[in-house]
Amino acid sequence: MAAVTLSGVEKHFGTFTALQRLDLTIADGEFLVLLGPSGCGKTTTMRIVAGLEDPSAGAIHIGERMVNDVRPKDRDVAMVFQNYGLYPHMSVEDNIGYPLKVRGVPRGDRSARIRHAAEKVELGPLLDRKPRQLSGGQRQRVALARAIVRTPQVFLMDEPLSNLDAKLRVTMRAEIKHLQNELGVTTIYVTHDQIEAMTLADRVAVMSQGRIQQLGTPEEIYDRPANLFVAGFIGSPPMNLISGQLSAGTFTAPQIDLGGLSPASSGSVVLGVRPEDITVADDADADFRGSVYAVELTGESNLVTVLLGRERVIARASRAWRGRTGETIGLRADRSRLHFFDRETGVRIGGAQEGNTSERDLQQ
Repeated sequence: MAAVTLSGVEKHFGTFTALQRLDLTIADGEFLVLLGPSGCGKTTTMRIVAGLEDPSAGAIHIGERMVNDVRPKDRDVAMVFQNYGLYPHMSVEDNIGYPLKVRGVPRGDRSARIRHAAEKVELGPLLDRKPRQLSGGQRQRVALARAIVRTPQVFLMDEPLSNLDAKLRVTMRAEIKHLQNELGVTTIYVTHDQIEAMTLADRVAVMSQGRIQQLGTPEEIYDRPANLFVAGFIGSPPMNLISGQLSAGTFTAPQIDLGGLSPASSGSVVLGVRPEDITVADDADADFRGSVYAVELTGESNLVTVLLGRERVIARASRAWRGRTGETIGLRADRSRLHFFDRETGVRIGGAQEGNTSERDLQQ
């Protein structure tokens, strides 16, 4: 096993810059998720680590070895793709063992290692089948076993669950998390799905426009988003973001007047508050009032979309709560869970209970 380090890595495609001076260290045995929308640079980063793309600048180390000029097959990494990449004419056993075959591992040794890898992902009884005889989840397990059988220093996973249905994705997330924890192999996982990132990662690197916007544990990123991009990207449903003015401890916006706040900053800001931190309240306890736009039952609760002037705010209510479209209701925000961002730069400037946040804090 090995750490992976990218130092000052850049990637240019003609005049287009895909990566801008990327500095990132993935610890030995860590599960790091690269998260972001299409075109943010996450897959390019992974392909550079794999050797499938050459960096325009910077250095890549796997363990103590600089691998910029090392061919992909000699980097000791194993990749798992979203389309499985299985050979349809081969059995499950032959698909799993193919990396060993091309490396000249004797047949007797191959058989033992294939069965060991297959058992790790519960494919033991299916070794004689062809890929067309398997479900989507089973095919993905074959791809995982093919990566495991090599005992690589690094796993690279490029959106491996995106072709699976919702229920199967949940099951496979648990299997991948358990397997990586058991094997202890350094893993870089690429996805645009923030639920996958939050549930799988030791740390998440949120990317946009070729840069890491924030790097931290899932809890850190969820509780203290570094900027408006991260705040709006993480969370399902996402954080409510409302433009307004902050002055003397009071935030004002159309139909909103929130007092008793502690940040010393003032001026044009964006207030961020997650749906679970806004509750339906009686008039006496309400911070603001608006009309119900929609009510969605999610099972454990109701999501209530409320119109405040031109703004739409999402709040959570109990599953027993009943409201009608067009009805005027009161809402109360948990002041200990508010976030403030500079409207011009998008950078976090603090929360209601933490005062201003330094630039140094934002960069950590």
